[in-house]
Amino acid sequence: MRLSLAKPVPYTIPSTHVRIDCCRALTQPIKLNRKSMQITDQPLQNWERLLDPVDSAMPSRSPSVKLRNKWMEYQGVRNWEGLLDPLDENLRGEILRYGNFVEAAYKSFDFDPASPTYATCQFPKSTLLERSGLPETGYRITKHLRATSGIQLPRWTEKAPSWMATQSSWIGYVAVCQDKEEISRLGRRDVVISFRGTATCLEWLENVRATLANIPNADSDKSSVKSPPGSPMVESGFLSLYTSRTPTGPSLQEMVREEIQRLLQTYGDEPLSLTITGHSLGAALAILTAYDIKTTFKHAPLVTVISFGGPRVGNRSFRQHLEKQGTRVLRIVNSDDVITKVPGFVVDEDNDAAKKDDIMSIPGIPSWIQKKVEETQWAYAEVGRELRLSSKDSPYINNINVAACHELKTYLHLVNGFVSSSCPFRATAKRVLGNHARTV
Repeated sequence: MRLSLAKPVPYTIPSTHVRIDCCRALTQPIKLNRKSMQITDQPLQNWERLLDPVDSAMPSRSPSVKLRNKWMEYQGVRNWEGLLDPLDENLRGEILRYGNFVEAAYKSFDFDPASPTYATCQFPKSTLLERSGLPETGYRITKHLRATSGIQLPRWTEKAPSWMATQSSWIGYVAVCQDKEEISRLGRRDVVISFRGTATCLEWLENVRATLANIPNADSDKSSVKSPPGSPMVESGFLSLYTSRTPTGPSLQEMVREEIQRLLQTYGDEPLSLTITGHSLGAALAILTAYDIKTTFKHAPLVTVISFGGPRVGNRSFRQHLEKQGTRVLRIVNSDDVITKVPGFVVDEDNDAAKKDDIMSIPGIPSWIQKKVEETQWAYAEVGRELRLSSKDSPYINNINVAACHELKTYLHLVNGFVSSSCPFRATAKRVLGNHARTV
């Protein structure tokens, strides 16, 4: 089963279902006071602060840590057995390093709706990492990536501000390790694909298209052709952002395939790894990208996903195909982050740990109800291994803020401090949170 290059069936928003202030509504995050358990409506000063990158001053690489012969272990070839609890220090450094690549994607994006360059990358490839705060990674950007929404807005929105209908936007980049010392430290040449999270109005709308959709058969010219029962299915909006294209521009899928093919031809005869990382929406796209790469390139090297705060992506068959491909997925999850618990329901007897936060795992739910749910387009399955953290474990987070619990800043702070399930937070962890992440 392969993802099709064909344009997906466009999704048209009925005029009665769209409001001009849809993005404004999404910028009123719920604030939850842990002590009083009262919900208040307290908007952030700037809506993009939901996506505020971390200003952690964490090193972009750790020259003293030599991975070398053990690099495949840290890339998940053994599913990180024995490395997560307690958290291995080398693995901690690698997770934070890849988190910095996601941070760079956020810092490079033009969030200003009034800017003529809104939704584009602010920096050229040659200086992106340096200008976004990563001056000595040893990596070089080789490709800018864009994602396109397949949603067609009502005609009356043509008079709305242009930022509302921004269909295609810069979503991330491909970077290749070129520094000989860093290649020696890593034990291989590493290729990074980094994705930011949700930023534009249409991306928000794609996020809420939560029903599962069949992954089209690559042999078919029509994306509307359904796959057989039991085939891999993924969230409709994520698939749309990955496979949609404009009349003049390629899809994210096409750009990724073209660049990976070029890189495999260039470096395929040496030790090579593909690491795909992202936060929020970017985490979902990272998993879709990994699936597509392993499906398209039969002799692809080890593909690893390091995701932060990612939502659910696909059904049980999708997860099984990922596992059969040999794709390794490490999901960094904050148990206080609601985004990691949506969309849909988890009905998965093979992964009890992943269901512990899901209503369908509550004892007493009849099996026939679970089966009925699984037959719908709302039955998801968790993928990969999970590193579960909690904002409650940090001595620097005094109140639970729904928006802050989802921020990349918070995730990197928690990874930096996590020790083990029995000792959740180390006293020497750097304090990297901003003031708004600690207030109600």
